[in-house]
Amino acid sequence: MLKSSQPIGIFDSGVGGLTVLKELRHILPEEDLIYLGDTARVPYGSRSPKTVIRYSERNTEFLVKRGIKLLVVACNTSSSVSLDLLRSKNTIPVIGVIEPGAKKALELTKNGIIGVIGTEATIRSQAYQEAIKKLAQGKKVQVIGQACPLLVPLVEEGWVDDPITREVVQRYLNPLIKMKIDVLVLGCTHYPLLEKVIREVVGEGVTLINSAKETAEEVKKVLELLNLKREKRKGSTTFYVTDNPEKFQYLGELFLGERPEEVEEIDL
Repeated sequence: MLKSSQPIGIFDSGVGGLTVLKELRHILPEEDLIYLGDTARVPYGSRSPKTVIRYSERNTEFLVKRGIKLLVVACNTSSSVSLDLLRSKNTIPVIGVIEPGAKKALELTKNGIIGVIGTEATIRSQAYQEAIKKLAQGKKVQVIGQACPLLVPLVEEGWVDDPITREVVQRYLNPLIKMKIDVLVLGCTHYPLLEKVIREVVGEGVTLINSAKETAEEVKKVLELLNLKREKRKGSTTFYVTDNPEKFQYLGELFLGERPEEVEEIDL
């Protein structure tokens, strides 16, 4: 029997999932959160599906052992290839970052032409395309995916508002702009940090979908539906990484606006 007092577990291949954690803190400040960053094996985006699934299972096992009531797979690559398996093997609710973003994109598109940017693995998996078309229920939509492998390293270098980053974003997004997209899904949890640059490149006529924000809203809905939401208290956050906690703290400040003070290194 799940209890409202149990924590929420979140895992990502590294630091990108902190954008999801930040949104969860904002809309669910009463909840205790446990974050696992698999920094020893980052990035997942260039790995095979078989390898990503293996890593995702180990991350999940670690968090489940800590008594979580809900799991957030805050990595687009993991969500794209491992979500169904994780749901089949666990009794707790498992929420990924793809379906919430796909729902919002469908809700907001006017011309039915939706762009998605993400890692090579996320785009190659066609996960967003399939999710959007499944949710469309016959509505005519065109989903155009664009892999942007250079954006994650640029974010992790702290070059979120740099002329080089703007040039790279321009090159990646030009094909989507030419296709007349009116909605763009930021299909990687690093990308919200580039929202200002992306907005400048695509213009005001394109609506940006922050999957991290939509995922946090989905978590809130599920907790309310299952009567598992905590009330009237201040929640805590616990951080675990599989390598280099010092670098995680440095990057964590970039993502959260504050330094994660206590980060424990673990071996999976």
